[in-house]
Parts: sequence; structure tokens; C-alpha cells
Amino acid sequence: MEISSKENTQFFSYNTVLPVDRSSFKSESSASKGKQSCCGGIKIFLGALSFVYFAKALSGSYLKSTITQIERRFDIPSSLVGIIDGSFEIGNLLIIILVSYFGAKLHRPRIIGAGCLIMSAGTFLIAMPQFFMGRYRYERFTSTINSTASISPCLQDKSQTPLSSLEKSQAKINAGCEKEAGSSMWVYVLLGNLLRGIGETPIQPLGITYIDDYAIEENAALYIGCVQTVAIIGPIFGFLLGSLCAKLYVDIGFVDLDSVTITHKDVQWVGAWWLGYLIAGVISVLAGIPFWFLPKHLPNPERRKDSSTSSEQSKFITEDNKDQHKFYQQQVKITEMAKGKPLEFLSDYFLPSLKSLFGNPVYILYLCASIIQFNSLIGMVTYKPKYIEQQYGQTSSKTNFVIGLINKPAVAFGIFSGGLIMKKFRINVLGAAKLSLGSSFFGYLLLLSLFAMGCENSDVAGLTVSYHGTKQMTDYEQALFSECNSGCACSKNDWDPICGENGVTYISACLAGCHASNGSGKNTVFFNCSCVGTSESPSQSSSAVVGPCQKGNECPKKFLYFLVISVITSYTLSVGGTPGYILLLRCIKPHLKSFALGIYTLAIRVLAGIPAPVYFGVAIDTTCLKWGSKRCGGRGACRLYDSSALRYVYLGLTLMLGTVSIFFSVAVLWVLRKRSSSHDENLSTNGESGTCGTKSRKDNLVNSDHLIQTTYWPEKETRL
Repeated sequence: MEISSKENTQFFSYNTVLPVDRSSFKSESSASKGKQSCCGGIKIFLGALSFVYFAKALSGSYLKSTITQIERRFDIPSSLVGIIDGSFEIGNLLIIILVSYFGAKLHRPRIIGAGCLIMSAGTFLIAMPQFFMGRYRYERFTSTINSTASISPCLQDKSQTPLSSLEKSQAKINAGCEKEAGSSMWVYVLLGNLLRGIGETPIQPLGITYIDDYAIEENAALYIGCVQTVAIIGPIFGFLLGSLCAKLYVDIGFVDLDSVTITHKDVQWVGAWWLGYLIAGVISVLAGIPFWFLPKHLPNPERRKDSSTSSEQSKFITEDNKDQHKFYQQQVKITEMAKGKPLEFLSDYFLPSLKSLFGNPVYILYLCASIIQFNSLIGMVTYKPKYIEQQYGQTSSKTNFVIGLINKPAVAFGIFSGGLIMKKFRINVLGAAKLSLGSSFFGYLLLLSLFAMGCENSDVAGLTVSYHGTKQMTDYEQALFSECNSGCACSKNDWDPICGENGVTYISACLAGCHASNGSGKNTVFFNCSCVGTSESPSQSSSAVVGPCQKGNECPKKFLYFLVISVITSYTLSVGGTPGYILLLRCIKPHLKSFALGIYTLAIRVLAGIPAPVYFGVAIDTTCLKWGSKRCGGRGACRLYDSSALRYVYLGLTLMLGTVSIFFSVAVLWVLRKRSSSHDENLSTNGESGTCGTKSRKDNLVNSDHLIQTTYWPEKETRL
């Protein structure tokens, strides 16, 4: 008989108001009545909590889908976008200690409802810059906007442009600069995401403990499994919503769409990123309403007695129940001490508990492995849409659709498979460590194959190839000018790409040496372009059309290979999430579980959730070949990346961190082997490990929820 019964009894003895012995004096009818009342109330709470998990998962994943849109709309680099993304974790950390210590003693449903309102307010705040910062302006040659103007792209003499038009254009630019100089609208996005983090904090700890306190033991696993399933569905809808909004122009409803001269395939295209936040905010408001009408307490459920518990285990149960009851009685004293005597609280409770945890080699090694692995996975997930767009030339809409419809279900199936394997084969704690290690090893091994599935750089004159078709040398900025466009008054800061009939992209019609144009808008065709010529006769003048050239014919095929490997990798990494988390729960003392999980979550958020998007963004920025320029001067968002450098930086950084985490996982396995006796099921009976069993149904369900919150997101989908 496994010691799971022991842990179940411990867990419930801690959370139950009435002692176990008093339940035997209840009449059969009153017990039945209480059970029905409990079931009805807990099911209503379950439905409301599932909807909240869906809402917060949807808004979190939608933020991921709009990373590139926000970067282009506010003309900011990837490193700054990383700070915006990490602000959610900062907001979460601001009140996580207060919620952990004092939230359970208050009206938990109403605190969750208040959190939903705060979360929705933050979501609405993210969308507000759209209504304050004016219409989106992209770089386009004058003749592609106004068909009445007949201007040569190659401005050999600026007198070709009417003076009134130049003055008018300059006046508009100056007015825009005065407006932009006084505000940085991306700050609203950062503050909104920070507010989202604050509102999300009480949902997980208070919601799951409420179910744990009042659900019947046989149904608790099913209930939290339902919450987990809905939480996984949320990101699927979040990315699909991001795909839909990315197809819509950013200023839809405010401008005439016929006047827009770019398509959603253009690198300057910005979708209606703000629209999804309004939808997500409304959903969050609706999700929080039911919690204001739920009671603070529900009738306590009947305990399921395990008649097959051995006498030796019963002895342990009795002793541990006494310890847990004593610990429960001390909580009020500890709380008062924390309020009135913080120094005594630190010396008598906090520091000894912290010392006990950090003296556990399994816990500390697993914590280090998790921190490094989360750095790897969080950075990879945050910039995965950007990587797909830049590496394979895909649109934001298609990228979000693929991630939401293909990768997310693979993650869900992987998490489910991990738990199923643990239950099916009755894997103990040592087996859980092996399964977690094997999952990470094969997952990163698959990720290694993606190095061979990258596309070559697009042929961009002056950046990746010379104007004569040969590979580019070193100084990109000086190479933008050549003999073929030396007679034109061009600016190297412009980004208005055209595609020559030779298959080479030119940064602007002026730098392509085009002297005439025909048509307007998306149908503009440039003629007599001195820099556009075939390799056989480079001096031959040719034509070009608006927009960059598509990548080579091999790139779509490599993108399909990438999707297949990405899905398999997502599944493989997700399989190890559940066993790894069970390992964490089993190898700490029972009365330190909440504290240990709090330290674990805090460490992941501070050391992985916040810094990973930032330094990944900084590394990605180093691969930029052409930066955009703001109207008032200064560097904007990146327009073109070096595909090869981006692949090596993005995948290389991910794999390097993943490899280090595997070494720590090997160390965890080595310590467990060293501690194990001849019987694996008795692995955790020594001092620091507490109860290191692996088949407790209660810990399985606790693991499921924490897996969603820490190893899954909604904010950090680290198993993608």
C-alpha cells in the first residue's frame, strides 16, 4: 500500500474546520444534506473559476500575439517590448505575499471578483493609446498615396516637388513631433500589463484552495482537471483572436481603408491590436461577476476513509494529524506576530522554514534547474511569433493562427499525457525525475534540428546583397548608395521597399534609381529604375512594384518542417511538466508545501519571468540590419533582421540555457539515487524530504493546478 493515503489525510486535516472524529457523530440524513449543499455550491464556484481561468489565459496569450504589432505601432525595439512583457510578473509580485498570507482568511470569492475587475481595468488601459495618439503613419512614396501628384522617385532636383507641398508636409511633421515629444504612449501598455498582473494574483491560490477545502475528495481531482482544461483552451482562443485582429488595419473605423496603400503582408503593417484587448477586458468583467454572490464558506465535505490503510501508516497519519493540527492552531499566532512583531516572526518562523528548504538538496537543485529552464522557454515563447515572421516571411495573422491552432493543443495533450503516464505506470519519485529529465533532453534535442530549417536572408540591395547581385560586404549603411543611384537625392533612413523584376528588394524607389511611376496605392509600378537589372546586363533599366519580394521557393517548405518539429517539441517538453512538479511536491515536508511553492513561484517570476524577455530582446536587437526612423528623429522599430544571425541567437540562447538546466536535472536524479534505499516507494521517509511518495491523488491534483500557473502561464506558456 502506498503512502498516498497518509498525504491525503494530512492535506485535508490542515484545511478542515471540524476535527475528523466529529464527523462520525453526524446523522446519515444531515450528512447527505450537507453533501448535496456542498456539491451544488462547489460546482457553481467551479464553473465561475473555470471561466476566470479562461479569461486570464485568453488575455495573457493575446498579449503574446500582439508583441510585434505593439513594437511597430510604438516604434520601439524588442528589448523595450521585453520590459513591457515582464511588467505582468512585476505586478504579480507586488501583492503575492499579501495574498498568500492573508487572502485565505478573508472572503475569497469576493477577492477573486475584485481581482477580475482590476485585471479588466488593466486590459482596457492597454488599449487606450489607440484613442489618444492619432492615426498610424507608415512610410510611403508620395505618388503611391496621391495619384494626382507626378513626382519622380529619384529626386535629382527638389524643385520637382511644389514648394507648397513641401512646406505643408514639413508642417505636418513638425506638428507630429511636438505631440510625440511630450508623451510615450507605450507606458500605458506597460502600466496596463502591470495592473493585469496585480488583478491576476489572487485567482490561482485562493481559487484552488477554495476547491481543495470544500470539494469531496473523490471529485477534487476531476474539478481541478476541468479548470486546467479550460485554462489550456484560453490561449488557443487568445491566439486565434490575435490572428483575426492582425488582419484588420490598426485604424479600422477611423480611416477610409481604400486609402491604405499597404497590405497585411507588409513589414510596416499594424493590425487592430487594441480591439482584442477591449474584447478580453469585457470577458474579464463578466467572469468576475458571479464571485460577488458566492458565500465565504461552504459546508465541509465528508471525508473518504481508506479502509485499506495499514496499521503502520495509520500510526503515521495519527502523528502527522497532530502535527498538522498543532500547526493550524499556530497560524493565528503567526499572523498576529507578523503584524505586531515582525522581527520575532522572521526569527521564529520565516528564517527556520527558509533554512529547512534551502538545506534540502533536491529542492534547491530542482529550483535552479527550473529557473534556468524557464529562462529558456519564456524567452523562446515570447519571441516565437517574431521569429516565425522574420525567419519564414509569414504574416502576423498566419503566425498567430498557427500557434493557436497547432502548438497550443500539443501543449495541452503533453500535459495530459504526463499525468496519465504517472498514473498508468504508478511511477515513483525517482521515476518522475527520470521522466522529467528525459522529456527535457529529447525536447531540446528536437529543438537542435531547427538550426537546419532556417531560410536564407532576403536579397535586399545594400543590406544583404550588393547592387550588382553579389553578397554584401561589411558596412551596411554606406553600401545603401551606389553608382546607379548616385544622382538621386535619397535618404538612407527611409523604409518604403519595392520589389524589382530581378527578384531583389530595394529599400525605396529612390535608392532603386527609379525615375518614373504609374498608378497609385498598392498598384503603383515604377519604371526606368537604373539599379534594377538582370545579372547578365546590370545596366539595363527595369521596373519594380510596391512591397518587398517574397523569400525563395524553399522557404515555405522549410516552414512546414519547422511546424512539424515545433509541435513535436511542444508535446515532448510538456510531458515532463507534470512529473517534474510532482517531484517538487513530494520532496518537501508537508507543512512547508505552501511556503516552498511560494518561494518556487517567487523565484521563477523574479529570476526568469522578468529578465528573460528583456535579455532575449536585447540579443535579438543585435541582429537587426535596418532600423526604422521616427519622424522626430531617433531609432524606431527594426524593419529587417539578418535571418541567419537571428536563428543562431534565438535558438542558440534557448538551447544553451536548456542544456544548463539539464545538468541540474541530472544532479537532482543523482541525489535521489543516492538517497534511495532498496525500495523506491520509501524514498522520501528521511528527514528533509518529508513525504516523497508519488501516487497521492491529492498531490496529483494540486500539481495539475500549479503546473498551469507556473509551468504553463497563462502569461508564460513555457511548454510551447
